[in-house]
Amino acid sequence: MSGGPLPEYRALAQAGEITIEPVQSLMVENLQILHDRLQRYRPRPPGSDFFNLFRRRPQAPKGLYLHGNVGRGKTMLMDLFYRSCDFESRQRWHFHGFMQHVHASIANWRRAFNGDPIPMVADDIAEQGMLLCLDEFQVTDIADAMILGRLFTALFEAGVVVVATSNTVPSDLYRDGLNRDLFLPFIDMLLEHMDLLHFDGERDYRLDRLHQADYYHSPLGPEADRRMQAVWRRLAGPCPTERRVLEVNGRVLAVPKAARSAAWFSFAELCEAPLGAADYLAIARHFHAVFLAQVPVLARAQRNETRRLITLIDTLYDRQTCLIVSAAAEPDGLYPDGDDKEVFARTASRLMEMRSEDYGQNRNNPHFTHNC
Repeated sequence: MSGGPLPEYRALAQAGEITIEPVQSLMVENLQILHDRLQRYRPRPPGSDFFNLFRRRPQAPKGLYLHGNVGRGKTMLMDLFYRSCDFESRQRWHFHGFMQHVHASIANWRRAFNGDPIPMVADDIAEQGMLLCLDEFQVTDIADAMILGRLFTALFEAGVVVVATSNTVPSDLYRDGLNRDLFLPFIDMLLEHMDLLHFDGERDYRLDRLHQADYYHSPLGPEADRRMQAVWRRLAGPCPTERRVLEVNGRVLAVPKAARSAAWFSFAELCEAPLGAADYLAIARHFHAVFLAQVPVLARAQRNETRRLITLIDTLYDRQTCLIVSAAAEPDGLYPDGDDKEVFARTASRLMEMRSEDYGQNRNNPHFTHNC
């Protein structure tokens, strides 16, 4: 039996793995309250026997909606809650993965059933776990927006308890979306069934632990790989590493490795693929720290790759994003010859600045609000 998230949070702090913050402590206390209420909750799952249909369904405790800027520790705290929770009927999803699962389930039920598939999908989800933890809750797609109201109506009626993290306050979900008026009742439903907790800090304290030598690792080789992995472990802490997806102008951008507010990409994934400024901006908006591994010395023929790297660095620099790089050479040696050499000189200068202590202090200035 676990004592819940609060004892584990204190144990992690005592072990030096995390630093206790007042805002985080308040969140953990609320998660502990929900943990204790769940221990007394005995839901009746979908598909219960005939006689249970005539018994009153137990009142489900209200869930939690944790929102605030990236880097505050929302995902870490939800995962802490999830793994320390004694409530056996539980499941955890990244929100985009959850919606992909929902759309696939709807399609499967439509092939097998002529009626409304949403109640069937909701029953399937409830059977997988009556505690539903959703990370990175965000609604930008009209197809998702039109499904969520009916789906969550069925989930809440079934007694499912939802814990979600988001960078967005509920009232701003699907802002400026098509037919948003039809989406507004869903927001009211969230407020009825979930308590809101706001991370109001502006600073990502984990990044304070990085030093100048942590940002740029050259030349490439086992030692650079080892140092990159060491920095990753320090930023990720106890949070699991997972694959995520971002939606960019109706397209899906894969994030191969993510934990908390850090994302890991190879040079090939960001600069050899057909990506552009909109993709890099989406990454900067979602993550406080970006790892860029295996940057080669660029040849004259690699004009497209060079221009993408220039755009990537400009975007991350403008957003004051923390950048951790492994590269074949120092910044001024990455593009020794080519048509864009003069333009790349500015990129090299920015790479040098982004590994400096001044850049780190500027990034953590409380008046900076770029990474919201």
